[in-house]
Amino acid sequence: MSGLAVRAAAAVRSPEGRAPEDRPDALDYFRDLLTPFGEKPDEELLSRGAHVQHRDLADLLVADEGVGRSRPELLIVTHALPDVVPFTAVAPHMTGRLGGRAANFAIGQQGLAAPFTALRIASAYHRSGRAAEVVIAVLEQTTLPTSFPLVQETPLIDSAAALVLGAGAGAGADDGGGAGDGAGAGDEDGLRFVRAHSAASAAEALGAGALGRGPGEDGTLLVLGPWVTEDLPERSATHRVAPGSYCTSLWLALADHWQEWRESHRRIVLCDTDPRTGRSHVAVFARGEG
Repeated sequence: MSGLAVRAAAAVRSPEGRAPEDRPDALDYFRDLLTPFGEKPDEELLSRGAHVQHRDLADLLVADEGVGRSRPELLIVTHALPDVVPFTAVAPHMTGRLGGRAANFAIGQQGLAAPFTALRIASAYHRSGRAAEVVIAVLEQTTLPTSFPLVQETPLIDSAAALVLGAGAGAGADDGGGAGDGAGAGDEDGLRFVRAHSAASAAEALGAGALGRGPGEDGTLLVLGPWVTEDLPERSATHRVAPGSYCTSLWLALADHWQEWRESHRRIVLCDTDPRTGRSHVAVFARGEG
């Protein structure tokens, strides 16, 4: 069984927000939502927000040529922050824009772990023969009805990333081997998903035992998210993602650079630490046999 490899990717940053007259009147919804908890919506905070909805972000991702021409059999929407108004089921909406045949669902309430969970699920679907092509979308909007320090103090931007993953040639991966790239399956230099895991710290998650071998001078690029603050051993090939996002940071970087990275490195190791839980998460991609 071949494994999942990156075929296309897209990134969206700071899209134009909705004009005041185009923003839905959701105050009654927020009042109903918050009153049982002794809270009320912050109308001034809401008025300052861009009101970029998850549906808006999904539509912008689909507008990308590589994502828009995909016809997935599985589509997973992930997010760590809620939609500004959750009145659209975004996974079915996005599926409808991409051929309408994908099994689809969303993963939330896992913090920045959600995309890593999505990769493991996608790999399991693929290995079982249930999905030859998968789209994973990572959405982040920052207009909230009450103060949330992670958003206001960082500050975060509205952003989104999507990965199109499809069958590649070859075998031998822990979570489905193979290779492939944006040109389609059969390219042995493609960047394929190998595994995803988590640990109590970044040092533990990046240890040789966790990765199967240490990320040393073996052609590995270590991509660290903005929330990794602990001291780690120096490595010659490290890319640090700039702050400005919570859940989307690593995936924006991968969407921007995956094609150049696969030309220069044998493995791409993505790592970030959730600032709310302190737990670190890792995803490993490899070129060819990895």
